Amino acid sequence: MTADRRSVLRSTVRLAALTAVGGALAACGDHSATRRSHPADLAVRADGPPSAEPVDPPLDPASSARPTPPDPAAPATAPSAPAVPSPPVLAPLAAGTPVEVVNGPRDRRQVALTFHGAGDPRLATSLLELAEQRGVRLTVMAVGSWLDQQPQMARRVLDGGHELGNHTQNHQNISAMSPEQAHSEIAECADRLQRLTGSIGRWFRPSAAQYASPMVREQARLVGYEHVLSFDVDPRDYNDPSSDTLQRRVLTAVRPGSVVALHMGHPCTIEALPAILDGLGKAGLSPVTASQLCA
Repeated sequence: MTADRRSVLRSTVRLAALTAVGGALAACGDHSATRRSHPADLAVRADGPPSAEPVDPPLDPASSARPTPPDPAAPATAPSAPAVPSPPVLAPLAAGTPVEVVNGPRDRRQVALTFHGAGDPRLATSLLELAEQRGVRLTVMAVGSWLDQQPQMARRVLDGGHELGNHTQNHQNISAMSPEQAHSEIAECADRLQRLTGSIGRWFRPSAAQYASPMVREQARLVGYEHVLSFDVDPRDYNDPSSDTLQRRVLTAVRPGSVVALHMGHPCTIEALPAILDGLGKAGLSPVTASQLCA
């Protein structure tokens, strides 16, 4: 990207961020908890003036007879049922795909860019459009309360060719919940995804945690999720670093098969995305959805 193009892009992104209502949402939960170490190669844990014409024409006295009352014997017209959305078609996963995916195959030069689905819808749409202009498909892990506020974003994600998953209903510390509470958090978001898209999605990602505990994995399974989507690259964009810092963090840590955890509601992420995509291309790495990574 030339310097001029980068300057224009940064100005556009900053303008969108400044005009966004309320600004970007807060970061993706509490990431300060200690995370267990994970072997680098281990992939398993087993978003005008008023018209001059009157509004209603005057009645013609010659036609002011009483209207004919409806025939009580006539069948009532039932209201049309809302259209059922067609569920997205997903390619099957490779045999042996683990219950918890931390990274994909290390012998293929592909990576998955995954995004916490929340934040101002204009920022989210700008990010999706940037990816689509480059022919890149993302994986969005939507928070259910965000879908309650912005239901149109579910179809916007899918209609752009991206993938949509479940990141709990309220984005609280799911690891500290009882099994019943954790089940409710997962199931409520799944209900919204089902209603808006015709599917609960393939992936579940725990909130405020990198990895799912055995209890959380079990509750996700009971809701209908065979796979949990974790990640091995966390550039901490929720702390709002500069775009240069963010892209450096991503490109330094990423390698074949990586799953990168990013966030939609932060202007720095949108501003850094073109440089991240450029850097991945120079490294010979292709961004794909999580399902494509594991197919």
